[in-house]
Formats: sequence, structure tokens, C-alpha cells
Amino acid sequence: MAWLNYHHLYYFWVTATEGSISSASKKLRIGQPTISTQIKNLEESMSQVLFKRKSRGLHLTEAGKVVLDYANQIFNLGNELMEVVKDETFSRRTHIQIGALDSVPKTLVQSLIHSAQKIAPCVITVIEGGGDYLFRELQAHRIDIVVSNFPPTIGSSKEYFSRLLAKIPITVFSTKKYQPLKRKFPNSLQDQPFIMPTLHSKLRHDLNHYFQTRQIKIDVVIETQDTSIQKLLGNEGMGLVPLPDIAGKELIKEGKLIKLGRLQGVTEDFWLVSSPRKFSNPIAETLMKNFKWQA
Repeated sequence: MAWLNYHHLYYFWVTATEGSISSASKKLRIGQPTISTQIKNLEESMSQVLFKRKSRGLHLTEAGKVVLDYANQIFNLGNELMEVVKDETFSRRTHIQIGALDSVPKTLVQSLIHSAQKIAPCVITVIEGGGDYLFRELQAHRIDIVVSNFPPTIGSSKEYFSRLLAKIPITVFSTKKYQPLKRKFPNSLQDQPFIMPTLHSKLRHDLNHYFQTRQIKIDVVIETQDTSIQKLLGNEGMGLVPLPDIAGKELIKEGKLIKLGRLQGVTEDFWLVSSPRKFSNPIAETLMKNFKWQA
């Protein structure tokens, strides 16, 4: 029976994760020749080439991608083992890593966390970022599930599973000084300052289409994808903020913002996305099938 040398695998894993031997050397504080030798020994023991060495760095071969997949599982499980022993709970808790776009309502992330905890005892890590980064991490199995306001591209059907959670109507919110704009809404929005999502978002394109088809020219003064920043700036009276209905509920209760009106036919859609993997995370798998969001 052939035995796996976990030291060799660990050096490979760090190198693949860091993207180069030089970066792995700095992280591990070990010389580059030592790391190269360990990876070569691993390749020889497996009779597989794991890296393609090109002028711009290292690239995983198909065999290397498979080995990295297993290495992620092995070392994540090892970290989990150490956490359980350190806490002296001696009961295994599944670790689930949730990716969330900055523009996703925090109430949705909160609901997802509560649902995960009800499924089984678990350790939850929430990682925020942009869509490209989160989907890349999901495909690399460094994230188990992503909550997003757009699905992966159509050509990625073999790389991702996605499920629509909700379609939330878009409402324009503002401070009370803009209250007169309720009359003759939405035509009253002509030339008004707006705090808009950035151009790379689907919602921004839907908003642009809405105003263009109605020949309403708005003044875009600020662009940001983070709904928390949008609400803060809107609360300062810096402009009107188009947000999903649920996003402005708390500020309306506190009397900080008011609803000017709903943009008919414009919605923001929210998706749950996972990626096929050999060892599925049981909590992520259950969430993909059963999670429901009461927006």
C-alpha cells in the first residue's frame, strides 16, 4: 500500500494556494529549493505532473486540480479537528464558509446563518467581496456557498448550481426634504441627485433602462455597490437611493428615510449558488435544497 507524505502534500497545497513557490517560501519561511524538492517528490510518488511551469509562474495541471481539491478537504478537516480539541467540546462541528456580495442585504445573510445553525452544530465563516472573487473561491472549494444578487454566467452551468431565492421590488428612498417628489412620481425624479449602484451590476442596468424608457434624466452623483454606504449617504440627504423594499425598512421605522415610490417592473433578484464537488458540505447542500428567505 502506498502511503501519502503529508509534508509533501502540505508544501504543494501552500504553493498552489499562494500561486508561486516564492510566495510559499515567504509564508512557510523555508527556502525555495526545499519546497521545489518536496513538490517533485510528491509528483514522483503519484506519478503525475501537478504544475505546469511557465514564464509567468505555476499553473495547475488537471491532476494538480484534483490533488488540490483533496488537499483543501484534508487540511480544512485538520483545522477543524484542532478547533474541536482546543475547545474541549469533543463533538465535531461542520465548518461552512459562506460568501456574500457587499450589495446583498445583511438580513438575508443573517437568515442564512440562522438556518445553517438549525441544521446542525457548525462553525460559520462569512466572507464578503465582489462576485468575480467569490465565484472563483467557490469554484476552488475555498467557499461552500455564495449568496448573490446575480447568478453566474449562462456558460458556467457545469461549474455552478444556482437557485433563485427572491425577487424584491425596488423603491426610491430619501430624507424628508425630498417628500414633495412623491407627487407626480416617477416623473418628479427628473434632474434629481441619485446614489446608484455601480455600472457592473444588473440592477444598475435595469435602473438605467427604466429611466431611459420613460425619458427621465437623473443626476448620478455617487456610485457604490455597498447598500450600507448607499443608506448612510442617503440618510445624509446627499441623494435619492433606489433599494430593495426590505433594505430601507429599519431606517423608515427610525424616521430617517421615507419612501418616495416604487419603480414598477424593477426588481433585485437574490440567488444561492454552489459548485459541484467530490465531498459536498452537508449543511451547504441542505441550504441549497431547502433554504427559504422571508424577505
